[in-house]
Order: sequence, then structure tokens, then C-alpha cells
Amino acid sequence: MALAHEMNKADNKGPLSEESSGSPFGEMIRDYKPLPETIWRFGKPNYARVNKTYFQHRSKVHKEGSLEAVVSKIVKNWEVESHHIADIHQWQTMDISAFKAAVNGGCPCNAQLMADVGPYNMLLGETKDYSGGSQSFEQSNKTFSATFPEGFAWECLEVFSGPPNVLFKWRHFAPYSGTFTDKNGKQYKGNGEMFNLIGLCLAKVNEKLIIESLDIYYNPEGMIKPLVS
Repeated sequence: MALAHEMNKADNKGPLSEESSGSPFGEMIRDYKPLPETIWRFGKPNYARVNKTYFQHRSKVHKEGSLEAVVSKIVKNWEVESHHIADIHQWQTMDISAFKAAVNGGCPCNAQLMADVGPYNMLLGETKDYSGGSQSFEQSNKTFSATFPEGFAWECLEVFSGPPNVLFKWRHFAPYSGTFTDKNGKQYKGNGEMFNLIGLCLAKVNEKLIIESLDIYYNPEGMIKPLVS
């Protein structure tokens, strides 16, 4: 996740920086190349801060070319599009004519709905302390940028099956060093401890590794409850 407060809406064209790729850390973990006409939703994202968190706190170092390394890069590129490009016709990691995403076997959403509500709201939905239905896309990004000011990193832990039906285990993590605001406006200050969230995903891809569907399995309460405890 690129941090909301580090983006400038006026700077909304052009390629990502080299530091966003991870190369300064000695490993390219994100190689997304926008189309010439691509407009960045909130301004060009900068992944320097979350990359630092990723390299400092990841639990796995995968061999280049391994299924885990390939899945990791695909998901990180998918995150660039799903969070930062509003026009689904500028997406390249997903087949927008077929794309569906579902959480815990629930009702799937298509590409346009995910672009409208945002990945956070789509993935979290309604929990005791967070309401995806009452937060806009931009508000959700600001909420979690404030919660995890060092970036909310993601890693692929293990791949159980290869294409076309790719089943993998993942981890979201970051120091909880910011402030989370719940759906009633109550604020909770983090103590800097490492936040961890584990889940599974079944991704269907085509022969070009373009994503056709995502079935995500995890506990949404496990995302929010530690933030308000």
C-alpha cells in the first residue's frame, strides 16, 4: 500500500519510480508499467516506505523464478492497479470482462464494483468496528494509511498449486504505529507492535497469467479487532 498522504493528485501521469520497484533493496518485487494514457487515481503512488517495511519484516525470501516469487510480483502489480488506477480499461493485470472477486465464498464483485468501492471496502465489508459501506474508496485508503504510517506490507508465504488455478497462502503485516479510527469515529493509538494477518487465495489466471478471478479466504474481524483491542 502506497501511503495516501504521500501522493499528489497533480502528479498523475508517468511510470513508477525505481524505489517503488524495490531495486534499491537489491530485488525487484514490483515491475508495473502503466499504459501511456494511464491516470493515477490519487496521484502517482510511491512504494518506498512500504518496501522498507516489507524487506525489514518479511518472513520469506523466495528464490527468483519460483512460484512464490511469481505470485508475489503479480499480486503487488495487481495492488497497484486496484488501488491506484480508477479506469478499469487501463488495467493490465486483470481480464476485466471476466474478473470476479469474492471473500469467504460470498457474493462476487466485478471489476467495476471493485474500482468503485476499493479493495479495502470490498475485502472487509461490514465488521463490528469497520463499515465498508459507509467509507468511500479515498476514506478507506486514508484510514489505513493513518493506521500503518510505515506502510501495510504483503507477502506470499507459500504456493500450493500452479496455474491456471493458483492456491496460495499470504500474510499482511506492518508495525501498528499509527492511529485507527473505527466506524463511530473513536480513535485507537497503536503501540508499535507488529500486526499480522494470514489468509488464503485461489486465483484463476489465463495462459498469460492475467487474473480472471480471486477467491479470498480470511477472517475480516481478525483485521480489525487487533486495532481496537
